[in-house]
Amino acid sequence: MTEAPEEDARLIAAADLPGVPDEFQRLWTPHRMAYIQAGPEPLREVCPFDEAPLKSDEDGLIVARGETAYALLNLFPYNSGHLLICPYRHIATYDEATADEVAEIGAMTQTAMRVLRAVSRCDGFNIGMNQGAVAGAGVAAHLHQHVVPRWATDANFFPIIAKTKALPQLLGEVRQAVADAWPAA
Repeated sequence: MTEAPEEDARLIAAADLPGVPDEFQRLWTPHRMAYIQAGPEPLREVCPFDEAPLKSDEDGLIVARGETAYALLNLFPYNSGHLLICPYRHIATYDEATADEVAEIGAMTQTAMRVLRAVSRCDGFNIGMNQGAVAGAGVAAHLHQHVVPRWATDANFFPIIAKTKALPQLLGEVRQAVADAWPAA
């Protein structure tokens, strides 16, 4: 017969802590502190958003090219079909974009939503821009808008527990499906 493990004297019941209880559940991830303390990523040799348009659509993961902006798959997607809309011009923030760039980024975002809805039958989207490294931009020097398809059933603990993101399709397959469904200009 095994004995019950001794209670850890360091643990304190949440009800005994100061503050007002709320409806939020909290998942503490102290391992992320190493990432935070490491500071900004070392400078890249080249900007990936300057380089992508110089490659073939397949190699650059590009699904559509416009006059001032283009759409490509995120190399490190949150979900299958995670697109980025980028101006060709190397600018860092949205307020530096011209009226033509803003209009085309907006129009391409709308098209991306329609295409992703048709191709993947997603239930919703997260759309946004992280402006500056402090705001979470992985490539802070080049403006890009995220269009992330979401499904009612896509949330799980796999990325947190196993440090793994389940992506049911290969990038090349997703790129081809989205590019094929993108309307001609």
